Amino acid sequence: MGVAIRTADGSDRERVTWLLDSAFQDDPVSGWIFPEEQYRRATHPRLMAAFVDIVMAEGRVDVTEDGSACALWLPVPADGGDEHDGEDEFAALREALDPDNERIELIGRLTAEVHPAGRAHEYLWMIGVAPGRQGEGLGTALIGSVLERCDREGVPAYLEASSARSGGLYERLGFELVERPLELPDGPRMWPMWREPRASR
Repeated sequence: MGVAIRTADGSDRERVTWLLDSAFQDDPVSGWIFPEEQYRRATHPRLMAAFVDIVMAEGRVDVTEDGSACALWLPVPADGGDEHDGEDEFAALREALDPDNERIELIGRLTAEVHPAGRAHEYLWMIGVAPGRQGEGLGTALIGSVLERCDREGVPAYLEASSARSGGLYERLGFELVERPLELPDGPRMWPMWREPRASR
């Protein structure tokens, strides 16, 4: 049975934000950005909403027809655009959401430093599946629909896995580790992963 996927619009903002908040509340990287649990419960949804706004403006949000999963994609030009844009966005987010929390800004700077440059590619910023629906193949279907287009058009794809488990899933989809994991200061690892387009069968 296929998974119906559509492009999200403004009316989906609240649902997509909820999906990402639910999926990433207990993620190691979210726990590193907001170590105190009560504070994370309160502030994390606002960070996810800001991410949704950025990607809706600059990229594309795919959502399953039933609203159970979403994926945030940004097209990155060959020159990387202005490489400081992403860092500036995270600085602005820190100022707006949590001015005393330098990790909001730091994560943007560290991921920008390892992000490959020189070739246009699709960047999977985040993917979220509703609690209770994980393991049904929804995330794979969401990613797969974009990877099929990447293969047709000869475009690579990139992401940062936030756990070894998700890294294993992405490996099965053709992604490979870029050099070495990113070690967050006093925190978890992230796995920058790149996927070359596959020749059309």
